[in-house]
Amino acid sequence: MAATDSFQRRSSDVSHWPELTFRTPVRARHKGVVRAGIGDLDGRLIGREAAIFSVNPTEHRGALSQADGETIAATAEMARELRRPLIGIIGSAGADILGGVAALHGWGQAAKAISDCSGIVPIVLVVHGPAVSGVALLLGLADIVVMTDESYAFVSGPAMVADFTGIRVDNAVLGGAATHARNTGLSTFGASTIDEALDLAVEALRYLPDHVDAETARFTDDFDTSTEADVPELDAVIPATSTGSYDVRLVARGIVDEGSLLELRARWAPNLVTAFASIGGRAVGIVANQPIALAGTLDIPAAQKGAAFVSLCDTFNLPIVTLVDTPGYFPGKDLEWRGMIRHGAQMAYAYAEATVPRVCVVLRKAYGGAYIVMDCKSMGNDVCIAWPTAELAVMGAKGAVQILYRRETEERRVELENDYAEAYLNPYVAAERGFVDMVVAPRETRRLVARSLDLLSTKREMLTAKRHGNTPL
Repeated sequence: MAATDSFQRRSSDVSHWPELTFRTPVRARHKGVVRAGIGDLDGRLIGREAAIFSVNPTEHRGALSQADGETIAATAEMARELRRPLIGIIGSAGADILGGVAALHGWGQAAKAISDCSGIVPIVLVVHGPAVSGVALLLGLADIVVMTDESYAFVSGPAMVADFTGIRVDNAVLGGAATHARNTGLSTFGASTIDEALDLAVEALRYLPDHVDAETARFTDDFDTSTEADVPELDAVIPATSTGSYDVRLVARGIVDEGSLLELRARWAPNLVTAFASIGGRAVGIVANQPIALAGTLDIPAAQKGAAFVSLCDTFNLPIVTLVDTPGYFPGKDLEWRGMIRHGAQMAYAYAEATVPRVCVVLRKAYGGAYIVMDCKSMGNDVCIAWPTAELAVMGAKGAVQILYRRETEERRVELENDYAEAYLNPYVAAERGFVDMVVAPRETRRLVARSLDLLSTKREMLTAKRHGNTPL
């Protein structure tokens, strides 16, 4: 008992834990570490309510008993039945060792109930403090994960890593917020404090409806939603040379309502930008190649990031605007051995499955297989717009000439590259074949994207009768 008492009396290193009040508590007389109910997150969810549970690490290190798992499960079931977003605030050392297998059973009930919410209501989990073992796996079930600087999450802790591998690491290196922001993609947003984390969670929920059958979120007073004016700044974004880099977020900000761009997983796979935004007051999802990171090529993390985001937008009825500037997939033996084919197909599958309105804007390079998976016309986009700088082709001029004219002299190859670029690296060949709907000046893009989304607001698709597809994992 001495060891048990010592464990129970350990102080938490979490600086502050929010004391939430609920309009309707759930299992209020339960004496465990979980508090739950229906509420507005202490006024943060203006005009909305969510099903909320809180796992407090200052009590018994947040170790979950069977009853705690049942409380989380009951909250998730209520979220699904009432069609309210599910929000969890987590600080937990894992299943309660003293609870034995019953504690594991409770965790299993929680995992099942949260999984049942997936695709029906948004799932947002905020981590402040530890999220260890099975509790860490719950984070992988969420649509949005916000981690504070004091948080860490892992399935196997530093002691086990040292025992099995001989490598000694601390909590922060193994599973800290920075690790999950940069290396794993688990963290959607990072925050300095728990209050900032809760504000970010609410900010993300602004762009998502309460449930899958609700209309897309609309903004009338938050941003300037007028879309008829040109945006001259867009004319100067693309560099004069085809190899020049630029920040694609400048393009995105020139298309969306001012101040509305909210980037997700900004530090993971930075060669692909994913963001919520508003265009003409309508919530949308933005997917864009980022030329200043890996030249905008696609690798495994980028494919996973894009696929997850496209699927999220499709689930909750957000139209998708895709900005394309990619020379292809990032080459490398290591990448191929780690499953570039399998993971690269995830993005193609996500776009092919999506039924929401989709507008594709080709800014510059759109080469090969990467062009296909970035929502080209054959993948089912509804409107494809190209800038005059767009290059839609199997590959660039230099690569094509090296294959077709490898025996020519260097001087002759330069001439052939110029001829190839003039003949093929433009949007007009694709437009003649119907693969591009319109070639427009960059300054006109915002207006035409907004008009396209208005036109597509009544889009309906007949869904194929099937249990589910087998997405490449």
